Amino acid sequence: MSIIQELQWRGLIHQCTDLDAVTKQLESPTVVYAGFDPTADSLHLGHLLPLTLLRRFQRAGHKPIALVGGATGMIGDPSGKSDERNLLSKEQLASNVDAIRSQMTKFLDFDGESSARLVNNFDWMHSFSYLDFLRDVGKNFPVNVMLSKDSVKSRLERTDSGLSYTEFSYMLLQAYDFVYLAKNMDCRMQLGGSDQWGNITAGIDLGRRMLGKQLFGLTNPLLTTSDGRKMGKTERGAVWLSAERTSPYEFYQYFINVADADVLTVMRFLSDIPHEEYLQIESELASKPGEAQRRLAQSVTQIVHGIEGLESAQRASQILFGGEIDRLSDHELLSIFQDVPSSTLQKATLAAGLGIIDALVAAGLAPSKSEARRSIEGGGVYINNRRCPGIDKTLGVDDLASESVIVLRSGKKKYALLRFE
Repeated sequence: MSIIQELQWRGLIHQCTDLDAVTKQLESPTVVYAGFDPTADSLHLGHLLPLTLLRRFQRAGHKPIALVGGATGMIGDPSGKSDERNLLSKEQLASNVDAIRSQMTKFLDFDGESSARLVNNFDWMHSFSYLDFLRDVGKNFPVNVMLSKDSVKSRLERTDSGLSYTEFSYMLLQAYDFVYLAKNMDCRMQLGGSDQWGNITAGIDLGRRMLGKQLFGLTNPLLTTSDGRKMGKTERGAVWLSAERTSPYEFYQYFINVADADVLTVMRFLSDIPHEEYLQIESELASKPGEAQRRLAQSVTQIVHGIEGLESAQRASQILFGGEIDRLSDHELLSIFQDVPSSTLQKATLAAGLGIIDALVAAGLAPSKSEARRSIEGGGVYINNRRCPGIDKTLGVDDLASESVIVLRSGKKKYALLRFE
């Protein structure tokens, strides 16, 4: 299966400049790129689609370039935005670029035969003077073409917030990125979400004017739910690709909870699940409820967090069904039990030995010592999901489930955490 055939069955081609010409171009190894603006110190779920797209091209023998927009990030892309972005400081942008550069290495192979490249457009933009940029680039940009782009028109038509000259200039900067990569790295194709079509075609037009080269563009659909909402948001905020911002467990659970109406689309877009297995899952969607979500969560979590992250997420998921709690960090444990009440005690209390009856009262799982005693004698008290052996049990350092937390449970589902500082 060629890369175009794979993208077609996965539904990943939204727009393409010339499908026949692109198909012919991709018969031989081709340099392709996608850009990522460093608006935070981590990429989020919305970035995963272009990242996995670059990954698919690399696996098909093509050479991907991941561009981190150290320069364009100073401006802010107006595409898909109703209001102007707040501009970040140069120091914050530089820090974000470094963090994202490190993150990219998990998704692309930078050492193999079709080795990927990581570039920062600040490296070629920072030495451009304003006058030089206007002379060399701006003169090749018809304003009427810029005004016709949807990303510009939608903002100009608003009466409450227009479009600043700064954001209006963004298209020129991104278009020049494509020209620079075409000239210096023989890049022939730009990839991006469907909201990037105007920027991509602007770069193709600029490449024709400045270099006389035929360049290509391909966009993917945006990652949305069946009712049109963007995916990647939870009540707690964005789903990040950084384990520090969104733990592997939270990431895994996000996909476990994808609706049946969306699970097959998300599976095609983001997972590594091959065509034949996908067809099998599709045929069993109604007869095996939850299986498609489990397989999706498994595949995507392994792509983002590796096998260790996946195993950690699966262990954490088993905990909620009564699995024993061990080999977890405070961060992982607290992300699993983020809605569970907790109490904090001094670590010296634990070192001296804390009776289980006192622990239950301190954790709020029993209103009194007599009630705690009855729960223990009835066999309904658990320490890290292991049944408490009796009322004489004393908690010590060896009972910690992570660096500083013990998990107590009364009955089947009533949890509380004891944290020791």
